[in-house]
Amino acid sequence: MRKSDITPELVRKLIADQFPQWAALPVRLVEKDGWDNTTLRLGDDKSVRLPSADAYSVQVEKEHRWLPVLAPQLPLAIPRPLAKGQPGPDFPRPWSVYEWLPGEPVTDLGADGLVALGTDLARFLVALRAADAAGGPEPGAHNFHRGGDLAIYDEETRTAIQKLGDLIDAPTAIDAWDAARRTTWDGPPVWFHGDVAPGNLLVQHHRLTAVIDFGCSGVGDPACDLAMAWTFFGGESRAAFGDAVGLDDGTWARGRGWALWKAAITAVAALRGGSESLSEAGLQFGWRQPALEVVADVLAEQRANG
Repeated sequence: MRKSDITPELVRKLIADQFPQWAALPVRLVEKDGWDNTTLRLGDDKSVRLPSADAYSVQVEKEHRWLPVLAPQLPLAIPRPLAKGQPGPDFPRPWSVYEWLPGEPVTDLGADGLVALGTDLARFLVALRAADAAGGPEPGAHNFHRGGDLAIYDEETRTAIQKLGDLIDAPTAIDAWDAARRTTWDGPPVWFHGDVAPGNLLVQHHRLTAVIDFGCSGVGDPACDLAMAWTFFGGESRAAFGDAVGLDDGTWARGRGWALWKAAITAVAALRGGSESLSEAGLQFGWRQPALEVVADVLAEQRANG
């Protein structure tokens, strides 16, 4: 079943069949939907989240198992599972009903707002790293190896750098990637979110109030959670985020590696669409700058850090 097949009509039927106590509640599309899952609003205080492909199905059980464990250890709201839908003839994957969290996905908040966001997000990630990691899910196919060794993406990243050719400073890109690969996380495995992106951060009155979509979360190396430093922050907001998140230089080098990998493959995917597609690549994820500019930003830091 494709993402486009997940409609309000389908969800109304699923709710009526499996959770008839909520059958009278209206179901409607949300204004800004995600990529890996389709989310619809159920009444005023609930949401329904359905995996858009089989690869994301395993994340349902993980979220139901671990979000209630993490919630009391964190300073901001995270999704609260209310019910788990079962696969059936109408929808072949498990799915979830969550409590609805108020707020709007992050957009450009202005200079002061971005600094505040950087600090709020960093404090959340510090608390997440401090959460009890015993028995937590290790990196793997369930989260596309977030929190694991960057080596899993070595060939893909080097190929992307080669394909981008003269569009980027390829030698410095290789240097940045190699610098990231030479470092490792020396501490104990810690909780990470795995997909820190504007669409997964909810703000009210210009302050961060909730973090959603823990499908890529796990226990391991937190470097993957730093990529937003280049995809969204910059200047004072990046500095505020970096100061508050409190991680060592090696972890920041791996964070640059994660940002380089994502931005490079995003730019390559846009290449066949021409210059217009390249100028917009990455903006679909809510990034504040296109993928090629993210790459350039990462490489500027690589030069500055040697």
